[in-house]
Amino acid sequence: MNEDAEEELTYAESGVDIEASEAATAALVGAVGESEGDYAGLLDIGDRYLALATDGVGTKLLVAEALGDYSTVGIDCIAMNVNDLVAAGVRPVAFVDYLAVDTPDETFAEQVGTGLAAGAAEADIELVGGETAVMPEVVKGLDLAGTVAGLAAKDAIFPAEAEPGDALVGFRSSGIHSNGLTLARTAATRNHEYTDEYPFDDYDTVGEALLEPTKIYTHLLDPMREHDVHAAAHVTGGGWTNLERMGDYRYEIDDAFEPQSVFEFIQSEGNVSDEEMHRTFNMGTGFVAALAPDDAEALADATDGRVVGHVEEGEGVSVRGLEL
Repeated sequence: MNEDAEEELTYAESGVDIEASEAATAALVGAVGESEGDYAGLLDIGDRYLALATDGVGTKLLVAEALGDYSTVGIDCIAMNVNDLVAAGVRPVAFVDYLAVDTPDETFAEQVGTGLAAGAAEADIELVGGETAVMPEVVKGLDLAGTVAGLAAKDAIFPAEAEPGDALVGFRSSGIHSNGLTLARTAATRNHEYTDEYPFDDYDTVGEALLEPTKIYTHLLDPMREHDVHAAAHVTGGGWTNLERMGDYRYEIDDAFEPQSVFEFIQSEGNVSDEEMHRTFNMGTGFVAALAPDDAEALADATDGRVVGHVEEGEGVSVRGLEL
């Protein structure tokens, strides 16, 4: 291992300070005012809620650019949006995208569109439009983001508050998803190129491992409603600390899914601490629901989930012996 690789990488040192980001977000929200809802903004339209969420793909686009393969980032864009609505108990119905580029290019635009169409089909939503902006003085390369709209009866959304004694049902991620890529890219490219052979059997190249698209969880919505889920968390930026969005309790995780090999690769190459890995990445579990213990086993049996822990009075998240 070279001298650089011996230095311990963190997300902040790689260029993204979560605390500073949260402070900036709080300042923005304070200026425009609070809206009802956490993962999605909820608008009362009579007997239902109209829900809106917006998100992008982030620096995963730089991996796609390096490989010349944009065919999956559209799936990420859909997934990062619809999964937030699912966490609120809202069914996504329609999506609009925003593609900003420095130079228009038919090839990558077609690839992005292919991914968007594939993601929309998997999420069972309609692509109802979008915008492509050419801004060479503002954007270097490209940026991809989108907004999803959803509808839910007022009694269909989750209470959004876990309860002490609840069990936690987790659902496996597909890999790194679209969060923490600044740290992942920095670690992965210390000693490798994206086109280098990947040291595990899962993928051919390092870049392919990082590009695995985000898993879409819309299939969980009906079974979660049927089993009276109290709250749900989409495990995105901030890693396992996202569970705290379900309420100010203690979340004890004692049977988490094993992380995929990409996390072992990132941690080894970047000499990243266990705590930093779990505060940044999903580490194999991309979605978590809190519900009564009697209902939790039934939900796990009805889906591809498993009971990974429980909720207690207190604060913080404990996973794999780590206090986050």
